[in-house]
Amino acid sequence: MSFYRRARLSRIEAGRLARLALPVLGAQLAQTGMGTVDVAMAGHVNATTLAAVSIGSSVWIPLVVFMVGTLMGLTPIVAQHAGARTFGHIRPAVHQALWIALVLGLASAAAVVAGGPAIFTLMNVPPDVAAPATIYLDAVACGLPAIAVYETLRFFSDGIGHTRASLIFALLGLAVNIVADGVLMFGGPGLESLFGADLPAWLAGLPALGALGCGIATSFSMALMAGALFVYTRRAAVYAPARTGRAWSAPVPALIREQLRIGMPVGVAIFAEVSLFTAIALFLAGYGEVVISAHTVALNFSSVLFMLPLSLGMALTVRIGQARGRGKYRHARFVAWNGVLCALAVAVLIDAILIFGGQYAVRLYTDAPAVQALAVNLLLVAAIYQFSDAAQVSIAGALRGYKDTRLIMVVTVFAYWMVGLGTGYMLGEGWPGLFAGLGVYGYWIGLIVGLSVAALLLGWRLRHTADSRRGGRRPLVD
Repeated sequence: MSFYRRARLSRIEAGRLARLALPVLGAQLAQTGMGTVDVAMAGHVNATTLAAVSIGSSVWIPLVVFMVGTLMGLTPIVAQHAGARTFGHIRPAVHQALWIALVLGLASAAAVVAGGPAIFTLMNVPPDVAAPATIYLDAVACGLPAIAVYETLRFFSDGIGHTRASLIFALLGLAVNIVADGVLMFGGPGLESLFGADLPAWLAGLPALGALGCGIATSFSMALMAGALFVYTRRAAVYAPARTGRAWSAPVPALIREQLRIGMPVGVAIFAEVSLFTAIALFLAGYGEVVISAHTVALNFSSVLFMLPLSLGMALTVRIGQARGRGKYRHARFVAWNGVLCALAVAVLIDAILIFGGQYAVRLYTDAPAVQALAVNLLLVAAIYQFSDAAQVSIAGALRGYKDTRLIMVVTVFAYWMVGLGTGYMLGEGWPGLFAGLGVYGYWIGLIVGLSVAALLLGWRLRHTADSRRGGRRPLVD
């Protein structure tokens, strides 16, 4: 194939990938924004409420991350059936995923209610913070089954290529969460200070619920998102081909096992990544508030930018699954590696933002000069690992499209926890008699090493998987 024809096909595929990824990016940012709004509003109530919401979030968010990763296994299944035009298999697959979601949602809710107080005791959380944090968790737990259902329907929608639904209903949840937080957390007094004394009596008399109000608002937003997306998938014309078959299916062990085989390793992998950053924060706890604050600021800003390659990886899952469903294995291979190149191009953009815009971004988080200076330096370190991070997340998305997820889990746990955290701890804490240690910089260098190892190992796996499933010489384009 000539260079010009390959370049033209690359541009076409990049455009298709972008059309899928942009709504996913908006949805990811909107969902992340819900947590940001909770913390920001809690900080305007009082320091105790902020601490309660922050500590409570550290309990339930990792469970939701694991749950979402597990349910993500539905996307390649639906995408492959959509590509093969075997629409009659989609509805039963969605029903089995909903059964899984219900079990995971209820189990997560029970774990949060039962385990929250024990975790607070183990962490020596002060009683004046632990009490509202426990109430907050009890309220959030009510919405966990709903968010599990929402994510299932979202991944179903993504699988058939209608990613705009994710954006629409994530924005709906964000808007509702903002309003509900304001009304329930601040109550009548807060609303009067914002809108004046002419409020209706029923609004002016609302109590300020603080952390409890934040939990109720979060659960209400989750339930509304799930209900609205359920109605939408039942009525919108774009889903009509997938409405073939029975309106409801009982649990089918074989289909549930298939989804868990694909999704469970993804859930473990994502949980391992999230828990890695939590572990690093714990190791840095003894370095003082400047280091902890700078680490949090730099990590938060770089995490927002990470949504760009993450969205490309999720879109790659759809494109590759659909190509495989049509039997175009050679094209699936082209889509995979072209998507990785797109992610690396995005990494260049992210690096430019970190290097040239980092100093301005950190000012949005803090006014402390010492925190700003250290956070800017950490963002420069983060610029080094963007290529590895973009590569590993896009390759992982491609492998999900091939339904090849088990090695993702193995590589992630090994690269992040053994290589990344091990290297970070050794460089950060030092080695007696050899060197004193680099502190927070050592831990961030460990991230570079861990992400690089993950990218190399996953890249080797994608090359093996894509080559072994090409299916002979087939047309390259759809």
